[in-house]
Amino acid sequence: MPNEQPVSAEYNPDGPCVGIFWRVQTSAGPKLVSHVVSLTDADEYGDFLTHPTGHYEIWEGWQAAGAAAIKRMGLPIEIASSDYEEHPRGRVVFARRAERFIIYADRKLQVKAIIDDIKELFAIVDRNCVVRSDSHYITGRWSAS
Repeated sequence: MPNEQPVSAEYNPDGPCVGIFWRVQTSAGPKLVSHVVSLTDADEYGDFLTHPTGHYEIWEGWQAAGAAAIKRMGLPIEIASSDYEEHPRGRVVFARRAERFIIYADRKLQVKAIIDDIKELFAIVDRNCVVRSDSHYITGRWSAS
């Protein structure tokens, strides 16, 4: 895989990124975590630049690495014992023709403070951005209740 990095809210990329993210509830409170690639390392998907890997594959990879590795990466230990769909999540893509970043996010994350944190995490604070919902990013849609 290209220069992909697991990151937390403390990560400061060199330039704008695309990727996937979650807001994981931890014992210390919610933590925004993501897996990013630079625009030059992103996959082309039609008119879009996107992360080459899905939420499931990244989450499973973290879990397979084990709790010690998750901790070393600075990721929440809750990842080791939870399903990737338990946490609100989303994806940041870049629409080349429109020259705009699109933040696809669970509606639970579509509040200004969280969106601002996502923009900072992906180094797109001063960029043309739009926030959208998508049926892929709905927390708890598989629950029996």
